[in-house]
Amino acid sequence: MRMLAVTAAIALATPAAAQEAPQLVEAFTITAELGEVLDVGETVRGPRRIIPITGGQVEGEGLNGTVRPGAWDWQIDRPDGCTDLEADYFIETNDGALINVVNRATICRDEEGNMLPVFTRPAFEPPLGEYQWLGQGMFVGQLGPAVGHDGPAVRITIYRVE
Repeated sequence: MRMLAVTAAIALATPAAAQEAPQLVEAFTITAELGEVLDVGETVRGPRRIIPITGGQVEGEGLNGTVRPGAWDWQIDRPDGCTDLEADYFIETNDGALINVVNRATICRDEEGNMLPVFTRPAFEPPLGEYQWLGQGMFVGQLGPAVGHDGPAVRITIYRVE
Protein backbone atom coordinates (compact mmCIF):
# COMPACT_ATOMS: atom_id res chain seq x y z
CA MET A 1 0.00 0.00 0.00
CA ARG A 2 2.84 2.38 0.87
CA MET A 3 4.49 1.71 -2.53
CA LEU A 4 1.20 2.59 -4.28
CA ALA A 5 1.02 5.90 -2.39
CA VAL A 6 4.63 6.72 -3.30
CA THR A 7 4.01 5.87 -6.96
CA ALA A 8 0.87 8.06 -7.01
CA ALA A 9 2.75 10.95 -5.40
CA ILE A 10 5.53 10.72 -8.01
CA ALA A 11 2.99 10.71 -10.85
CA LEU A 12 1.19 13.76 -9.44
CA ALA A 13 4.47 15.64 -8.97
CA THR A 14 5.52 15.18 -12.60
CA PRO A 15 4.69 18.32 -14.63
CA ALA A 16 2.02 17.69 -17.26
CA ALA A 17 4.31 19.01 -20.00
CA ALA A 18 6.90 16.33 -19.14
CA GLN A 19 4.38 13.48 -19.43
CA GLU A 20 3.93 11.87 -22.82
CA ALA A 21 0.43 11.37 -24.19
CA PRO A 22 -0.72 7.75 -24.01
CA GLN A 23 -0.58 5.66 -27.16
CA LEU A 24 -2.88 2.84 -28.29
CA VAL A 25 -1.21 -0.40 -29.39
CA GLU A 26 -3.35 -3.10 -31.01
CA ALA A 27 -3.30 -6.20 -28.79
CA PHE A 28 -5.85 -8.69 -30.19
CA THR A 29 -9.29 -9.07 -31.75
CA ILE A 30 -12.36 -10.74 -30.29
CA THR A 31 -15.11 -11.99 -32.59
CA ALA A 32 -18.17 -12.74 -30.46
CA GLU A 33 -20.99 -14.77 -32.00
CA LEU A 34 -24.48 -13.76 -30.93
CA GLY A 35 -27.75 -15.59 -30.43
CA GLU A 36 -31.32 -14.39 -30.74
CA VAL A 37 -32.19 -11.19 -28.86
CA LEU A 38 -34.34 -11.70 -25.77
CA ASP A 39 -36.52 -8.65 -25.14
CA VAL A 40 -36.98 -8.30 -21.38
CA GLY A 41 -39.30 -5.29 -21.74
CA GLU A 42 -39.70 -2.03 -19.90
CA THR A 43 -37.83 -1.72 -16.59
CA VAL A 44 -37.50 1.11 -14.09
CA ARG A 45 -34.31 2.15 -15.91
CA GLY A 46 -35.68 1.80 -19.46
CA PRO A 47 -36.27 -0.93 -22.07
CA ARG A 48 -33.97 -3.92 -21.46
CA ARG A 49 -32.78 -6.74 -23.71
CA ILE A 50 -30.18 -9.46 -23.42
CA ILE A 51 -28.27 -11.07 -26.25
CA PRO A 52 -26.66 -14.48 -25.73
CA ILE A 53 -22.97 -14.78 -26.54
CA THR A 54 -22.75 -18.21 -28.15
CA GLY A 55 -19.06 -18.52 -28.99
CA GLY A 56 -16.35 -16.86 -31.03
CA GLN A 57 -12.63 -16.47 -31.57
CA VAL A 58 -9.77 -14.47 -30.10
CA GLU A 59 -6.76 -13.76 -32.29
CA GLY A 60 -3.67 -11.68 -31.75
CA GLU A 61 -0.09 -11.53 -30.67
CA GLY A 62 0.17 -13.16 -27.25
CA LEU A 63 -3.48 -14.19 -26.97
CA ASN A 64 -5.34 -16.74 -29.07
CA GLY A 65 -8.33 -18.87 -28.19
CA THR A 66 -12.11 -19.03 -28.19
CA VAL A 67 -15.01 -17.19 -26.62
CA ARG A 68 -16.83 -19.67 -24.41
CA PRO A 69 -20.59 -20.03 -25.05
CA GLY A 70 -23.13 -19.39 -22.31
CA ALA A 71 -22.57 -15.68 -21.66
CA TRP A 72 -24.69 -12.56 -22.12
CA ASP A 73 -24.63 -9.01 -23.44
CA TRP A 74 -26.99 -6.95 -21.28
CA GLN A 75 -28.38 -3.80 -22.92
CA ILE A 76 -30.61 -1.01 -21.70
CA ASP A 77 -31.96 1.91 -23.72
CA ARG A 78 -31.50 5.29 -22.04
CA PRO A 79 -33.94 8.22 -22.18
CA ASP A 80 -31.40 10.22 -24.25
CA GLY A 81 -31.57 7.65 -27.08
CA CYS A 82 -28.25 5.94 -26.30
CA THR A 83 -27.85 2.30 -25.23
CA ASP A 84 -25.64 1.12 -22.39
CA LEU A 85 -24.29 -2.40 -22.70
CA GLU A 86 -22.34 -4.73 -20.46
CA ALA A 87 -21.07 -8.02 -21.80
CA ASP A 88 -19.70 -10.62 -19.36
CA TYR A 89 -18.00 -13.68 -20.88
CA PHE A 90 -14.97 -15.97 -20.76
CA ILE A 91 -12.08 -16.42 -23.15
CA GLU A 92 -10.41 -19.84 -23.18
CA THR A 93 -6.88 -19.58 -24.51
CA ASN A 94 -5.39 -22.23 -26.79
CA ASP A 95 -3.39 -23.52 -23.82
CA GLY A 96 -6.48 -23.83 -21.58
CA ALA A 97 -6.39 -20.66 -19.43
CA LEU A 98 -9.76 -19.07 -18.62
CA ILE A 99 -9.97 -15.27 -18.63
CA ASN A 100 -13.11 -13.42 -17.53
CA VAL A 101 -13.95 -10.36 -19.63
CA VAL A 102 -16.40 -7.63 -18.64
CA ASN A 103 -16.78 -5.17 -21.49
CA ARG A 104 -18.86 -1.98 -21.15
CA ALA A 105 -19.84 0.55 -23.80
CA THR A 106 -22.36 3.23 -24.70
CA ILE A 107 -23.88 3.21 -28.18
CA CYS A 108 -25.23 6.52 -29.50
CA ARG A 109 -26.48 7.84 -32.85
CA ASP A 110 -26.12 11.24 -34.49
CA GLU A 111 -29.05 13.46 -35.51
CA GLU A 112 -29.49 11.50 -38.78
CA GLY A 113 -29.69 8.17 -36.91
CA ASN A 114 -26.21 6.96 -37.91
CA MET A 115 -24.37 5.01 -35.22
CA LEU A 116 -21.37 6.87 -33.84
CA PRO A 117 -18.10 4.97 -33.31
CA VAL A 118 -18.40 2.62 -30.34
CA PHE A 119 -15.50 2.36 -27.91
CA THR A 120 -15.55 -0.19 -25.11
CA ARG A 121 -14.01 -0.36 -21.67
CA PRO A 122 -12.86 -3.98 -21.25
CA ALA A 123 -11.67 -5.30 -17.90
CA PHE A 124 -9.90 -8.65 -17.72
CA GLU A 125 -9.59 -11.11 -14.83
CA PRO A 126 -6.84 -13.51 -15.90
CA PRO A 127 -5.18 -16.27 -13.91
CA LEU A 128 -1.76 -15.57 -12.43
CA GLY A 129 1.08 -16.36 -14.79
CA GLU A 130 1.41 -15.88 -18.52
CA TYR A 131 -1.78 -13.80 -18.98
CA GLN A 132 -1.67 -11.63 -15.87
CA TRP A 133 -0.58 -8.68 -18.06
CA LEU A 134 -4.25 -8.41 -19.02
CA GLY A 135 -5.16 -7.59 -15.42
CA GLN A 136 -2.33 -5.09 -15.03
CA GLY A 137 -2.97 -2.87 -18.03
CA MET A 138 -5.49 -0.39 -19.31
CA PHE A 139 -7.38 -1.33 -22.48
CA VAL A 140 -9.81 0.25 -24.95
CA GLY A 141 -11.86 -1.63 -27.51
CA GLN A 142 -13.48 -0.59 -30.77
CA LEU A 143 -16.74 -2.41 -31.46
CA GLY A 144 -18.25 -3.06 -34.87
CA PRO A 145 -20.00 -5.73 -36.90
CA ALA A 146 -18.03 -8.87 -37.81
CA VAL A 147 -18.21 -8.38 -41.57
CA GLY A 148 -18.23 -11.61 -43.57
CA HIS A 149 -18.95 -13.81 -40.54
CA ASP A 150 -21.52 -16.60 -40.81
CA GLY A 151 -24.35 -15.55 -38.52
CA PRO A 152 -24.68 -12.53 -36.24
CA ALA A 153 -21.43 -11.49 -34.60
CA VAL A 154 -19.48 -8.45 -33.46
CA ARG A 155 -15.78 -7.73 -33.73
CA ILE A 156 -13.96 -5.95 -30.91
CA THR A 157 -10.42 -4.76 -31.62
CA ILE A 158 -8.65 -4.44 -28.27
CA TYR A 159 -5.93 -1.82 -27.81
CA ARG A 160 -3.54 -1.56 -24.88
CA VAL A 161 -2.98 1.96 -23.55
CA GLU A 162 0.77 2.60 -23.21
